[in-house]
Amino acid sequence: MKAIPYGKQSVTEDDIHAVIDVLKSDFWTQGPKIKEFEDAFASYVGSKYAIAVSNGTAALHLCTMALNVKPGDKVITSPITFVASANCVRYCGGEVIFADIDRETYLLDVNEVRKQLEADLNREIKGIIPVDFAGRVVNMEEFRKLADEFNCWIIEDACHAPGGSFNNSKGEKIFAGSGMYTDLAIFSFHPVKHIAAGEGGMITTNNKDLYDKLLILRTHGIQQNAALRIYDDSLWYYEMQELGYNYRLTDIQAALGNSQLKRANEGLEKRREIAKIYKEAFSGNHNIKDRNEGQSEHHAYHLYVIEVNHRKELHKYLREKGIFSQIHYIPAHLMPYYRQLGWEPGVLPNAEDYYSCCISLPMYPTLLLDEQMFVLNNMNHFISDYIK
Repeated sequence: MKAIPYGKQSVTEDDIHAVIDVLKSDFWTQGPKIKEFEDAFASYVGSKYAIAVSNGTAALHLCTMALNVKPGDKVITSPITFVASANCVRYCGGEVIFADIDRETYLLDVNEVRKQLEADLNREIKGIIPVDFAGRVVNMEEFRKLADEFNCWIIEDACHAPGGSFNNSKGEKIFAGSGMYTDLAIFSFHPVKHIAAGEGGMITTNNKDLYDKLLILRTHGIQQNAALRIYDDSLWYYEMQELGYNYRLTDIQAALGNSQLKRANEGLEKRREIAKIYKEAFSGNHNIKDRNEGQSEHHAYHLYVIEVNHRKELHKYLREKGIFSQIHYIPAHLMPYYRQLGWEPGVLPNAEDYYSCCISLPMYPTLLLDEQMFVLNNMNHFISDYIK
């Protein structure tokens, strides 16, 4: 049996030909494939606008810039996420406030966020960055009500959940990144994500002003619209109006991303089938805590996370068998960088308790049934030999 990673990209002949076509074209960057991908992605998640960028971290940074995060501003996010969800605030000089997770869903707990907002007597908290963790989508309607009460904006970190959704209070299916309840949302096209482009990211929004600002910020702060330039409208003239970055996506990546997007729903269904097999296999096993939702129509299953005792030993055991499980995530507030800013162990007990026993099993659309059975058989062997 060959090595089985926790996540993996898949490439088809259509993907390869899409990239080759761009390589043979006149535009490798800033060409037509960018807008084509943006429009297709906006349609997929149900937003009005989409802005393609160089990666998910760049997307987060641009969002905090567009929302004018500045020194002294505070922003709440989850500790159970990749550190970029918090770092984007620091890039702008803001202060990160971590709030604890809901122990059942692993998502940012809206009640814990409320406590932070109510304790903020000087109203220094300006925004909230909920994270759609592992593919489970945050109920953004609840967060929107809370954000409106305290005059905060919302960035949805939806990197784990393209195609994922939740039902709002009216029973409507709301997709991650749709912008129905958020100001901005971001996605990643890293190789282990649902849609892979090598690297890359996308920002979605329904706000035209934010969309226009993001277009400028991702290209050095240069105003592309000649009618909005201050000093000149000559055809050759370009004008930097504010400090921006080169956070553009290439046409090569956009073509690959768009090709992968065309089969995103197929991949999503396969992930849900794999999740169903895991769920059934772990049902009734008191040594494994499985809080996943089976074959849920809402869950995007970027990860399949379970909780076990002797997690360190299990991780080593699986690795020796060629199964490369992963841990998602070390709580961000326990990173040395954030500890030096005052965060200490013990302040977020749910996140820390979760981290002590979580492990992510292989989950990707091309995972074969015999590979999944190999994973499950080795899980059973470990539990039988080590735990019992």
